[in-house]
Amino acid sequence: MNFSEILNLFRQGKTGAKSHMKNLIEMAAVDGKFDDLEYDLLKAIAKRNGISDGQLKSIQSNPGNIKFEVPRDEKEKFRQLYDLVHMMTIDNSVHHEEAKLCNLFAIKFGYPKEKIDDLIESIQGNIQNGQNYNEAMTRVSVMLN
Repeated sequence: MNFSEILNLFRQGKTGAKSHMKNLIEMAAVDGKFDDLEYDLLKAIAKRNGISDGQLKSIQSNPGNIKFEVPRDEKEKFRQLYDLVHMMTIDNSVHHEEAKLCNLFAIKFGYPKEKIDDLIESIQGNIQNGQNYNEAMTRVSVMLN
């Protein structure tokens, strides 16, 4: 792999992370409230994805500049859905619009429509029980096969 191919992979990862941040911001704001719990979770996920506070503020200020990207890797796809469900449930109240948006993201990510409600419910249960992404993925993978 040459340098330009490596650089291209890095850029794709960064644009994918920015798309994910935009999706999380949409999830946090869709119910009309963007509280401190949601913002703290957003910052933690941004940090994990190499997105600085300045970049996060830029994404928040100019969401139209960020193109939606479906994660290519199955693990990353699940991680992003897990984060979206976590954002939806962080305030212990799931608004109807949040649930609709979460379902829409799951569909866009390519999950089977007939399994989405069970998938999201299972992820919610895993989060409520304090299980991390890897534990949730192990439990949910049985459902998806």
